[in-house]
Amino acid sequence: MLSTERYNEIFNQAIEDYHIKDDVDTPISNPYDRDSIENRLYLKCWIDTVQWHLEDIIRNPHIDPIEALQIKRRIDRSNQDRTDLVEQIDSYYRQLFCNVAVLPDARINTESPAWAVDRLSILALKIYHMKEQVERDDATEEHKQKCQSKLNILLEQQVDLSTAIDQLLEDIAEGRKYMKVYRQMKMYNDPSTNPVLYKK
Repeated sequence: MLSTERYNEIFNQAIEDYHIKDDVDTPISNPYDRDSIENRLYLKCWIDTVQWHLEDIIRNPHIDPIEALQIKRRIDRSNQDRTDLVEQIDSYYRQLFCNVAVLPDARINTESPAWAVDRLSILALKIYHMKEQVERDDATEEHKQKCQSKLNILLEQQVDLSTAIDQLLEDIAEGRKYMKVYRQMKMYNDPSTNPVLYKK
């Protein structure tokens, strides 16, 4: 079982690879075997990274409204891809722990392991881009200091979240906690549950 130290290395690799071209249309070149958890983690962070930059682009106050709508729909598709991928990662964990004898007093966690990993991927992105702000040549010292303070908090949060995920996975492996996964039920993507779509 991989530790979150390795997860963070894979996330940083995906972020660095994206920023070689720094273009939301750059095709992914996932270096890991298709059936490996490393592949899923790299893909997860790549999707998050592209979406991060799409969110930047759509906030341009001078953006063409048609382009903005196209990007909004692309973000919607990306969110669905992200959700699907989190569920794939949880399926990996369920398979990994399928033979664990759950203790009688085992407790459930507030979220599944993969949703915690989702937050870790986003946190890696926050750290990367806050570090960019700290290192900006055209920024004031005041701006850099504010961003450094935020970066320090993000780095502390990364340590805490990584530790919590490692502990959660250890607890599940030892039967002290058990997994229960609820599949996402996004109603607005479903033409049978979104009233704007089914009332047409």
